[in-house]
Amino acid sequence: MRLLLNWLLSAIALLIVSYIVPGFHLEGFKAALIAAIVVGLINATLGFLLKLVTLPLTLLTLGVFWWVVNALMLMVASSLLKPGFEVSGFFAAFLGAILLSLVNVVLRKLASEVTN
Repeated sequence: MRLLLNWLLSAIALLIVSYIVPGFHLEGFKAALIAAIVVGLINATLGFLLKLVTLPLTLLTLGVFWWVVNALMLMVASSLLKPGFEVSGFFAAFLGAILLSLVNVVLRKLASEVTN
């Protein structure tokens, strides 16, 4: 049940970010659900490896470089899911990664308060 809730919250977060960040486009809720799965799988595999390799740089930048890695993962997902999910350029991906992490934190906090 928790996995489904996290998937749904990730899709909602992607939709919210697509309405706010220029250059970050989703074609509806179905595309958001698919994008949430693909972004999650990419972050769990390629993203994990990149974060491990770039750990010294991440420590040096006090964690800011993880947003760069997350932006790159969003761009990879976008290249796999065009035209349903499209991120046009690194700046849109970087801004989207920052906002996506903030929206995810807020949504997960709200969901934990509702379920408890």
